[in-house]
Amino acid sequence: LDRSYALVAAAMRAGDCNPAQAHVIVNALDDLPADLDPEIKTKAEEALVAYATRFDPTQLRRLGRRILDVIAPEIAEAEEARRLAAEEAHARKKTRLAMRRLGDGTTRIAAVVPDAAADRLATNLEAFASPRRDDGVRTETGEYLPYDRRLGRALCQLLETLDPARLPIHGGDATTVIVTIDLDQLRKEAGIAQILGGSPITAAEARRLACTANIIPAVLGGASEVLDLGRKERFFTAAQRRALLLRSATCEAEGCDIPGTWAEAHHWIAWAQGGVTDLDNAALLCSHHHHRAHDDAYLHERLPNGDIRFTRRT
Repeated sequence: LDRSYALVAAAMRAGDCNPAQAHVIVNALDDLPADLDPEIKTKAEEALVAYATRFDPTQLRRLGRRILDVIAPEIAEAEEARRLAAEEAHARKKTRLAMRRLGDGTTRIAAVVPDAAADRLATNLEAFASPRRDDGVRTETGEYLPYDRRLGRALCQLLETLDPARLPIHGGDATTVIVTIDLDQLRKEAGIAQILGGSPITAAEARRLACTANIIPAVLGGASEVLDLGRKERFFTAAQRRALLLRSATCEAEGCDIPGTWAEAHHWIAWAQGGVTDLDNAALLCSHHHHRAHDDAYLHERLPNGDIRFTRRT
């Protein structure tokens, strides 16, 4: 220690620095850039030794991380930029995502992404996962939703509300999901549809997805000929959504206060039953209640005050 950091050694002998503080100071000095001017490194040692008379090891460690900001701010800024550039390059090399079907209707997703991308994702998920409820973690049925489940549902809702027109062009068109379903299956309560190139889903889920702007329903007749290929004009326009928000600032389900900006436009009479895309046939529902509107286990009705009440079938 006398040879490498004489000032630290002298402070220990004088009783101005205990071993724990000395360890923190030495680590902070060792972490400084290798090509740093020796005079600046000596100034850093002097400053940290002086701080040792006033701060405990934990506080001293925080000061040590930012010591260049104190003694050489112009160098600190350049060093921080260099460190961030190296960190970002490392993050890009490490970025990856893997998806594996578990065979039970779910897929496990594992990803490593840059911190900045993770922060953006977290911000978006929090918007969906943090409705303004009194307790914030229970549904109206009293079901407790742990934070990880709320985030999982939020990710699904985020993906469903992406505007495909703003995504990169794929195969000559903005990214679009096509759901194929036999006309007879579509009319059944327990029918089955198929995501083109993907997994089977229930007819109820297909009807729900048909309300969103990133699903094109393809209805098939006998011999799988296409009877009807949904067009984007079928979906609620931005102007119609704004009108819905003026009508209701929140999800229209009774007692739900999730902001309408997070909600989905729902066809009150489904397009499969000839429902039209206009405001009289529209309801603004959060993802949870939109799922419920297409759940055959529930009935829903509009109350005189405009709220939508859901009741379980008996």
